[in-house]
Amino acid sequence: MNSLQSLPAGNTNQTFTGSALTRNKIIRNTYMLLSMTLVFAALTAASSIAMNLPHPGLILTLAGYFGLLFLTAKLSNSGWGLVSVFALTGFMGYTLGPIISHYLGLPNGGQTVMTAMGGTAVIFLGLSGYALSTRKDFSFMGGFLTVAILVAFVAGLAAIFFEIPALSLTVSAAFVLLMSGLILYETSNIIHGGETNYVLATVTLFVSIFNLFTSLLHLLGFSNSNE
Repeated sequence: MNSLQSLPAGNTNQTFTGSALTRNKIIRNTYMLLSMTLVFAALTAASSIAMNLPHPGLILTLAGYFGLLFLTAKLSNSGWGLVSVFALTGFMGYTLGPIISHYLGLPNGGQTVMTAMGGTAVIFLGLSGYALSTRKDFSFMGGFLTVAILVAFVAGLAAIFFEIPALSLTVSAAFVLLMSGLILYETSNIIHGGETNYVLATVTLFVSIFNLFTSLLHLLGFSNSNE
């Protein structure tokens, strides 16, 4: 006999209700923490701009990012995971400050930054809303996204080291698409119980938004500079 059939109907309903409540709690906690980290990152970016702090450079940026990302993953099941999340997102906000300062110094720089922010918000809210409302399962995208993001990351490093503007722009365009896919994938993952840790879910969505914004900023900045 099927295991579900052997359970009393009341217990089965309680199980499904409990699962739904758990998923709703994870969704609520994820978006609450995501909102807080976005505000915190915006404050650190604004402070970095106000104090005219220099960019830490590629090596320190990667070391800080991956180090704090690893630490957050290790601490994700404890209260220290929250501290680590804010350390990671604050650090990313600090590295974003000098980048925004650079674009603000270009012709129509303010418009470029605001357009990139608006585009990021529209894409994120639109894709999240679609995944939440339709409840479609996008888990099939996981393997492809992992490989494609890794390839794009390596290509991005190559574009920096070999100073290839065309490749850099191609990578930015690819990241816009890949981060959009990652938003769909992670939101679906939360809805369907694939991700049960709201700290890790927050980090994935934050990184998606961060990369989406910087990629749009790069593309729009290049477009404006050629007008």
